Amino acid sequence: MDSLIQEGRVIVNGDPATGPGLQVDAQKDAVLVDGDPVSLQPDNAVYLLNKPAGFLTTLHDPQGRPTIKDFIEDIPNRLFPAGRLDRDTRGLLLLTNMGALCHRLTHPSFGVEKEYRILVDAALTSQKQRQLEQGVRLEEGRTSPSRIAAVAQGGRSFHLILHEGWNRQVRRMCLKVGLKVLQLERVRYAFLDLDGVGCGRLRRLRGAEVRRLEELVRLTGRR
Repeated sequence: MDSLIQEGRVIVNGDPATGPGLQVDAQKDAVLVDGDPVSLQPDNAVYLLNKPAGFLTTLHDPQGRPTIKDFIEDIPNRLFPAGRLDRDTRGLLLLTNMGALCHRLTHPSFGVEKEYRILVDAALTSQKQRQLEQGVRLEEGRTSPSRIAAVAQGGRSFHLILHEGWNRQVRRMCLKVGLKVLQLERVRYAFLDLDGVGCGRLRRLRGAEVRRLEELVRLTGRR
């Protein structure tokens, strides 16, 4: 690239590039090399965000409330969330610029597992556990069978593993069996967890992890 620029073969917005340090904007600038346009689209990427409570899973809020955009402003890729966590829920959220992958990760037909750590206001009895695991009826329909693990604190703390991603689903499922959620955190998404990612921090997934996600939702070979 240095040689191409020195030879005057790189044109930015109609003018020869002034040097290798010239900054270009992938969203605005037109770059030609030997008269041919150059794609400035950033590489495909997937990021894992440990979302704190109090932030909306959106890139813009008309009311000016805090959003997850606060954590990705310095990322060159134009990222979108794969699914949502409600404002009061913290934990693992995936963001990507890969449209097909984002769609399949969030579509219930692909059955991607999500695991939540939950603190409720009363004990999880064996009857309530059986109801949650067998599925409860919500406005969208009956939830798919789920699993409960790591029951602690006399039944007030437990992990719920499910496949759908309906709006406020975990909170509504618990209310359906008479439990009010006090704290909610997503701790796992498919094979990914929060290990080494502090609250409010980002981690870009490695290539092997992205390929594994693609295989999980049967996108292998479509690149």
